[in-house]
Amino acid sequence: MAKVLTVNLARPRPNPAKPDVGVTGIDKRPVDHRVEVRAPGPKHTGLHSGLVGDRIFDTRNHGGDDQAVYAYAREVLDRWADELGRTLPNGAFGENLTTEGVDVDRAVIGERWRIGDTVLLEVAVPRIPCLTFAAWLDRRGWIRRFTEAALPGAYLRVVEPGLVGAGDAVTVEHRPEHGLTVRQCFRALTTEPDLLPLLADVAELPADARELGRRRTCRAPYAPPAED
Repeated sequence: MAKVLTVNLARPRPNPAKPDVGVTGIDKRPVDHRVEVRAPGPKHTGLHSGLVGDRIFDTRNHGGDDQAVYAYAREVLDRWADELGRTLPNGAFGENLTTEGVDVDRAVIGERWRIGDTVLLEVAVPRIPCLTFAAWLDRRGWIRRFTEAALPGAYLRVVEPGLVGAGDAVTVEHRPEHGLTVRQCFRALTTEPDLLPLLADVAELPADARELGRRRTCRAPYAPPAED
């Protein structure tokens, strides 16, 4: 069964990668209670995280409605644990929801997930790695390796608020016909700019991502990459 394994909230800690910010909430730990989820509002002026009790400190680059909730698959964390030779507990990548049985990276942009009985989330955009993430993992070349793997996990926006907890079922209620996946979107935004035109007409993407796609529509036609 596709489900939420844990709900993870931030434990603030110093952020040596961004001294101008000083603190990071990337250290997320599972909690043993149900957590309220609601739309946080605009990135710079809203409540920042979609989860009550979570913390986001670099509000210039993170948070807001299009990055309200971050989900990562336990199965992919296990792959990284094998490669890195270390234990990666739930929340280790700064994800709010650690899932099981959900193919997060092949989810379609705009796909809607029912979490438990009340919460409805919509896949918005892939996670792009930053200096804070690299410092947190303390692995030389981490941003390059994470980008090469193209297993970014997904940011989700809150469509219907409610409570979420460990063990809640995840059900896909809607999948857009355009077919653009989180993984393909990530490749377009990072290593394969020739894919950017795929983003131009995906209404469920943030406006800045669609605009990047429109700037590339003058290029020759191409076919989307096969998912491996």
